Amino acid sequence: MPKAINEGFEAIRKKGSRVVAEGNPMLPAAGLMVATGTLSSVHDRKRPFVTVINSYTTQIPGHVHLNVLGEKVVNALKAKGYNVWYANIGAAICDGIAMGHFGMKYSLPSRELIADQIESIIGAHPCDAWIGIGNCDKIIPAMLNSMVRLNIPSVYVSGGPMLAGRNKSDLITVFEGVGKEAAGKISSDQLAEMANSACRTCGSCAGMFTANSMNCLAEAIGLALPGNGTIPAAAWTDTKALSWVINPERVALVEKAADVLEELLKKKIRPRDIVTKRSIDNAFILDLAMGGSTNTVLHTLALACEAGIDYPLERINLLARKTPNLCKVSPSRPDVHMEDVHRVGGIAAILKAVAEDGRAPLSLDLKTCTGTLRDMVEKAPDADGDVIRTGEKVFSREGGLAVLYGNIAPQGAVVKTAGVEKDMMKFTGRAKCYDSQDLALDAILKGKVVDGDVVVIRYEGPKGGPGMMEMLSPTSAIKGRGIRAALITDGRFSGGTRGLCIGHVSPEAAAGGPIAVIRNGDVIEIDAVKRTLELLVPAGEIKSRLRKLKPFSPRVTGGWLGRYSRHVLSAHTGAVMDNNVLFENSKKKKGS
Repeated sequence: MPKAINEGFEAIRKKGSRVVAEGNPMLPAAGLMVATGTLSSVHDRKRPFVTVINSYTTQIPGHVHLNVLGEKVVNALKAKGYNVWYANIGAAICDGIAMGHFGMKYSLPSRELIADQIESIIGAHPCDAWIGIGNCDKIIPAMLNSMVRLNIPSVYVSGGPMLAGRNKSDLITVFEGVGKEAAGKISSDQLAEMANSACRTCGSCAGMFTANSMNCLAEAIGLALPGNGTIPAAAWTDTKALSWVINPERVALVEKAADVLEELLKKKIRPRDIVTKRSIDNAFILDLAMGGSTNTVLHTLALACEAGIDYPLERINLLARKTPNLCKVSPSRPDVHMEDVHRVGGIAAILKAVAEDGRAPLSLDLKTCTGTLRDMVEKAPDADGDVIRTGEKVFSREGGLAVLYGNIAPQGAVVKTAGVEKDMMKFTGRAKCYDSQDLALDAILKGKVVDGDVVVIRYEGPKGGPGMMEMLSPTSAIKGRGIRAALITDGRFSGGTRGLCIGHVSPEAAAGGPIAVIRNGDVIEIDAVKRTLELLVPAGEIKSRLRKLKPFSPRVTGGWLGRYSRHVLSAHTGAVMDNNVLFENSKKKKGS
């Protein structure tokens, strides 16, 4: 078994709840458990303990119903005779609400805060197994990362995706509407009506954005149940009045998670028995097939790091060459949403179509929390031919994500090719440089960015931002205004971004990366087909500029963001904290 992160978790892996529930010296702790209602009597401590960790909050639509789902899981586990601890973590952030202001800097860092909270909860209150209930962008990867970090029997279950709004609208309809209104294409009243009718149910935003992409990948990796990514959170009771209830199918899935955890505990199956290099391959193959968010690259690399797996970024291109892009969902296809994917068979049907294509190295016999991936795929319906396509009807023979390399991004950059128009796959233009997202957005909305430009937004990486703010506002403004321009950044994009938008440029500007020395008017050549990103400036001139580059001065030094800025690494690592890498390197040196 891989080395535990510390001696406390070494003990928890071996003894589970017995660490805190065995022997007379621990009777004071048992007395406190009686006070919480976890135990009816101190004699009940002989039974196994299971912890339910929820991320319920009323600040995020993907989470507003998780209290109901949490109670369902707790009751199902109690009915099985477990002692159940129920905890709620904080720092859950809605990227859509944090977008466009300083608060977005907290979003990516919250992934680390949430994982650390889960480690703290289980480290201080040892249990035999746990269930994570979450949704939305950073909470999902934080829970998955925690599962492999702690490596005790566990399963993840999500709250499910939101239903599309009126006229098949979603959050991106509104963001792009801002650009349309600024360009005079629609009125302020029309924009307000868009905002009022696009997001009307609980659940993670309705398209193949980051949250839903990660919930789907959790199925392919094997840490979540089939249906986790696509069963809608809600069901309409009156579409005209836009009234709804929590989807009974989602409730049933959550209750089934209790059965799955019971089996994992009985068979002593741990997350690192499931998460391997091949299961990470499976996740990226699914991502490529469905054109998921570029943020999945960031989070899946971080998961690999937490699991002690050396997973090179360039491997994604090898998989992309062999994986067809056979499903497109909003934003790449604005009239198709997660509920449509579920209607035609969900993630299992996508993976079945990939398997039948036969080129991608999909590993169907890998262990999952419910058996094997083959169990799920063989029960799936055939591709419907519209939402999921096969043969000559696929959207492209290659996957919907690509990693670009070149003198701007020696360590890589990521683009969602599934969201790029064919005539923009190759693009050459002159740079317009901005040292923050706010400056770029202001220029775009004021008409200073025109056809043929390459917008360069830098010092927005993990360290530079800090926090690697999402660029949905500027990319949506470009799309909404109808500008034929590209955008490159050491920051990242929302899963709702579409167009020739290249993020995760590494090394980032704050780490002295070449993106820091691009100047206004420099010619940039982008070839998403050949996977290249080049600054057409002589190599000697680039070296000269880099030598003259002044050291980065952190924008934020106080509080949590100040600590994060000092310890986070660039995007090509998954934007993990430096101690993760130091810990894994120390294990390799010791041969563990």
